[in-house]
Amino acid sequence: MKDVHVLIPRPAMKLIVDGIDERFTAHHLWEAGDREAWFREFGPKVRGIGAVMHERIDGAFMDRLPNLEIVSNFGVGYDTVDAREAARRGVIVTNTPDVLTEEVADLAVGLLLATVRELPQADRYLRAGKWVERGDYPLTATLRNRKVGILGLGRIGKAIARRVEGFGLPVSYYGRSRQADVAYPYYDNPVALAREVDVLIVVTPGGPETRHLVNAEVLKALGPDGILVNVARGSVVDTQALIEALRAKTILTAGLDVFEGEPKVPQELIDMDHVVLLPHVGSASIETRRSMGQLVVDNLVSWFSGKGPVTPVPETPWNGQKA
Repeated sequence: MKDVHVLIPRPAMKLIVDGIDERFTAHHLWEAGDREAWFREFGPKVRGIGAVMHERIDGAFMDRLPNLEIVSNFGVGYDTVDAREAARRGVIVTNTPDVLTEEVADLAVGLLLATVRELPQADRYLRAGKWVERGDYPLTATLRNRKVGILGLGRIGKAIARRVEGFGLPVSYYGRSRQADVAYPYYDNPVALAREVDVLIVVTPGGPETRHLVNAEVLKALGPDGILVNVARGSVVDTQALIEALRAKTILTAGLDVFEGEPKVPQELIDMDHVVLLPHVGSASIETRRSMGQLVVDNLVSWFSGKGPVTPVPETPWNGQKA
């Protein structure tokens, strides 16, 4: 497959870069001194994109790659890729589902526990010598007797629900539509769901359709004892509304693994000691990231071997034939 040109837009994990380098004629866009000159010379040759990372692959980007066939995205979320535009052009988009489901679900529950029981704060208290100086750490809120709402009951949402049920907590959910094979109570809008629960876990995809789905109204409905956990995309939560809700104690606290404009995090959140902030580590275990990286390569290899994509996203279904 060395006659197939594949573009890697930004630096990616070694497994992906090496896997693409070994099998294809690979182009590392971040190494191009003059991107415009690179696109003029090599754009027409590129047939695949691997490991999108934070590069925006929209219509304008695809215009520069007239023979593009496949975009193999790293991650289950693919909001940086205009999948509908890709479908319109006959370009397949793939992601890396399933291999990270359990890891992200574990992290979500861990983040919830860390947030409600103030585990990072208690750790800092001990390390600062305050246990000796001031005595026992102050009492915290509890997970007991809480109701959990899941915003987006996909693969990861269901995995979180199973774990939450193990804690003896009732689960309900919001999604674009009711799922016939799911027994959890369904709410047809986020405000209605938030009103009925005191823990809201966000697992919905990112993108324009879900931007600021969690807004001031949702946070108000969650209530002063409410806890927000976001392991989806930062764009799903209105950051300023969240900051104001935390300041005004409209909600109790928040545990966040993702942020709008990450890796930059608002100083207002950093200054709040009662929230728990993580640097987008939901799937960041060695084993899971290896599996994700391999799936990026496998999708490209499978496609250019004529076998079709391994994990196409819903917007670009594989019908058994290349466009």
